[in-house]
Amino acid sequence: MSSQPGLPPARGAPLDQVLARRPRQLVYGGGGPTTRLVCGYLACDARLAAMLLAGLPALICVNVRGSNAGAWLEASVRYALAEARSPRPGGAGVLAKLSEVLFIEVLRLYMNEHSEGRTGWLAGVGDRIVGPALNALHARPAHAWTLGELAHRAATSRSVLAERFQHLVGSSPMQYLTQWRMLLAANLLSRSNAPLARIAEDVGYQSDTAFSRAFRREFGLPPAAWRRNQSTREHVR
Repeated sequence: MSSQPGLPPARGAPLDQVLARRPRQLVYGGGGPTTRLVCGYLACDARLAAMLLAGLPALICVNVRGSNAGAWLEASVRYALAEARSPRPGGAGVLAKLSEVLFIEVLRLYMNEHSEGRTGWLAGVGDRIVGPALNALHARPAHAWTLGELAHRAATSRSVLAERFQHLVGSSPMQYLTQWRMLLAANLLSRSNAPLARIAEDVGYQSDTAFSRAFRREFGLPPAAWRRNQSTREHVR
């Protein structure tokens, strides 16, 4: 990043060191108008967010000045900066929630500005046919969904839904449902001590055997062994 094209980049600290302390002030270069960059990050469960992240480019650039939400976004960033400098109680909680809202708003701007020709999970969520089907699958992952039920939710035919879903999301609705169930199961296995039978039921499987078979296809290990591996990794950290 530079003030004009052709300038060589200044040497800086590795990003992990820059983010290790907050706030951090970096000074490069010399005269000229002052440029202020506001940086932050969000952490998430990599497994549950995999579908969202896979549908996003490495860099998203949105023009807040050309949006109805632009003034709100700019004011929110200024408020976040004030909270970061403030010793008032609850500042960390305010920043965390505000960061989530800002991220969602940026995604909404991105979806509106780049709607044509996009594919991926985010494009599917915003599609008038695929979106209702995805919402139904996310709302009730344990339900024994059929293509006909999902097509009814999307107010279309089974063939149209199947074709549109495959084009945008890259899999069939039933394949997506299985993948989503396995991601939810992995999250429950790593974050709770719930028995396998309960987790299997929570994600839509009536038997431990069917659940273990599906989980092994997705992650290469049966659920119990996968959970033990995750627990070992956490202790090593």
